[in-house]
Amino acid sequence: MVEQSDRAPLLDWEEIPSTRVPEQRRDLSPTGRRALGSTAPGTGWSSSPGATAVSVAVNEQVCEAAPEPACWTGMQKREEDSSPELRDWGSSSSSSSPKIPQWEEKDQIVAVFVVAFDTRSGNIVEWCLPQDVDLEGVEFKSMASGSHRISSDFIYFRKGSYFGLACFANMPVESELERGARMKSVGILSPSYTLLYRYMHFLENQVRHQLEAPGHYSQLEAFYEDKKAVLPTGNGTVNSQQPVYCLQMINKCMHPEMKITHPAGCMSQFIKFFGEQIIILWKFALLRKRILIFSPPPVGVVCYRVYCCCCLANVSIPGIGVSVPEFRPFFYINVADIEALETEVSYVACTTEKIFEEKKDLYDIYVDNQNVKTHHDNLQPLLRINNADRDKYRKLSEQRQVLLYSQEVDGDCNGSEEDLIILFFMEQNNRIFQMLLEVSSSQDKTLTEEHMRAMGLDPQGDRTFLMDLLEVYGIDVMLVIDNPCCP
Repeated sequence: MVEQSDRAPLLDWEEIPSTRVPEQRRDLSPTGRRALGSTAPGTGWSSSPGATAVSVAVNEQVCEAAPEPACWTGMQKREEDSSPELRDWGSSSSSSSPKIPQWEEKDQIVAVFVVAFDTRSGNIVEWCLPQDVDLEGVEFKSMASGSHRISSDFIYFRKGSYFGLACFANMPVESELERGARMKSVGILSPSYTLLYRYMHFLENQVRHQLEAPGHYSQLEAFYEDKKAVLPTGNGTVNSQQPVYCLQMINKCMHPEMKITHPAGCMSQFIKFFGEQIIILWKFALLRKRILIFSPPPVGVVCYRVYCCCCLANVSIPGIGVSVPEFRPFFYINVADIEALETEVSYVACTTEKIFEEKKDLYDIYVDNQNVKTHHDNLQPLLRINNADRDKYRKLSEQRQVLLYSQEVDGDCNGSEEDLIILFFMEQNNRIFQMLLEVSSSQDKTLTEEHMRAMGLDPQGDRTFLMDLLEVYGIDVMLVIDNPCCP
């Protein structure tokens, strides 16, 4: 069982002021003279197919916005007569610098529900609004298998085109009918995962209220009336003109999904949990493999690991990742999701059901605690840590230590460990793809050992990884690195 210290702190349910002015980002590099890498939202997992990337030059404090996507799900463009501070942000270094359009995300709750465990029927949807919404399977997604052994948990999950968050609680009762325990979950559905965290505190309070005063739904009814969306066009479906992943607002010249999706600390905990294995997960994420993470309950912190794993694949170079499979987060899954997973070619998910380990046709990578493994022979070489991997992990650790030291000694709170980690991997990805693009546009299209080292890769140990990467992303270069028969 995961210790409490491994769980990221929860944020209160409160509105985020829509007029908040983003602060400009300071360089996180130890020397303070160069940026860790591009900081635009990448094509990792939160951008819609076809959404244009945004490039950001952090060290020059200039942000350059790409053309507006055709539609912005859940986003509202600010009026032209907004405050000068908002309109001019990002242009302090030059009056001719391009300005970033300001966006705010609306509340889009499409369903609120209460799930209960019935000793005769099992998990059931006890109550919901709207009453005609399709919640089939939600009773199992919002109450993870094995939850009867723990007192509380929170669960992120996916239901069709929607994302859900549910808070679970288990309360002992003196009732033979309930077999001594009352278990319930209170959850919500939204077309976007980015605002779900805002309601964590509310859902925790409501599930406790439902345990202590069953059948009283007035607060949930008021909540739904206040936050309900107008997106659905049918029975639980979303208009096809509005893609789920469409969030390109710049926040602090940073990746907005990293700022507002989950509580602070989950990325640093993710790194501490996996150690050097994080480099292996990084490679599989960049290759868009099907990654399944197993853990017994509580599953909330494991949902954070799904999120963090997806973050490793962020790339901010325009055009990269357009032709590769979308890296889809499924968060928590159970046996009811098997049919849906059979058609997925790239995803990250977590489960508490050990039976998934036997269903090898559903995943490429299986993560059990800190043990990362694969049943594919061609992927076995990627499980081995090489010298370049150790060097990357060492550099990441050193940069984290420098940041933590500056925060403790100098009181510098402008840098974030979360930002540093995200930027570190984004820089690695950008460096690799920038080099590959340069070689592919050259006359001989030849990739050498020098190129490999410049990308931060091991010429021998990363040969298989690079060949797979070229195939997945369709980059036309010729690999001329010898593969010796002996190490």
